[in-house]
Amino acid sequence: MSTTTSRAALAAPDVSTRTLTTTGDGRRRRHQQGSVQHPRDTTVKRTLYAIAGIGSALVFGVPLIWSILRAFQSEAVITQAPDPATFFQLGWQNFAAVFASSSHLLTGVVNSLIVSIATAVLTAVIATMAGYGFARFRFRGAGLVFGLVLLTMMVPFQAILTPLYLEMNAMGLTNSLLGLVLFYTTVNLPFGVFVMRNAFESIPTELEDSAFVDGASRFRVVVSVLRPLLLPGAATAALYAFLASWTEFLGALTFLTKDSLYTLPVALLNLQTGAYGQVSYGNLVAGSVVAMIPCIALYVGLQRFYVAGLSSGALKG
Repeated sequence: MSTTTSRAALAAPDVSTRTLTTTGDGRRRRHQQGSVQHPRDTTVKRTLYAIAGIGSALVFGVPLIWSILRAFQSEAVITQAPDPATFFQLGWQNFAAVFASSSHLLTGVVNSLIVSIATAVLTAVIATMAGYGFARFRFRGAGLVFGLVLLTMMVPFQAILTPLYLEMNAMGLTNSLLGLVLFYTTVNLPFGVFVMRNAFESIPTELEDSAFVDGASRFRVVVSVLRPLLLPGAATAALYAFLASWTEFLGALTFLTKDSLYTLPVALLNLQTGAYGQVSYGNLVAGSVVAMIPCIALYVGLQRFYVAGLSSGALKG
């Protein structure tokens, strides 16, 4: 009797298991059916993305192309309404005027390159060291100190420009490119520390531990082992500092009074004034195009590092 009952139990289907399996299969099918998009919906989305992309390109590209065209036009063509007969009469007269010895634009370009490159390198180096300290060393009040560093990003330097000028003047750093580099580094350092701290935290500590076991020092670990992984974050901090220093105007105008030390934004201010106080639009647009070239070239060349640094460093955590 018991043998017959056991055989019947084995032969009988498991209703609960079959029901669960059927329910799971049904949910899986519905999920797969819901995830499959209709070709028409996909086409509509692609069309909308294309329209949005073209619109964004026009918004940012048309002013750039317009400025470049205006830089090669004469003053008479620029100041009058667009005329198809004269609009494409292009020449180099504006660039010849802005690079004349009396305009000091070339001196401004050289000074801006010196200041911006030095600021970018110094910011990247200090931010890397500070970021390593915040990410790897745990000490009392570390979160508070890091929060204070981030808090300085919310305070515009224009609000403390007067005490900064008095302090730099007391140290003899006004009318000096070195003082301007230190000022720009101080202003851009909080963002660099923020990026590099998160870049270090995104790297597993096991890489450092294995290097320490092999006898490497901390400096050797950062320079040799972690450097390839830190390159996007360091490039982001350096590029941000370079662009901010290259385009900054008020600080350079405040701390510099000699024509031979003016940076490019301040030199452009002198270009816009023509005879009898009239604005020279041709010279101003040509100088602006010259100022665009390093920014566009650097961003295009370092775009992949910049995007990678923001995605894996600054936006992490």
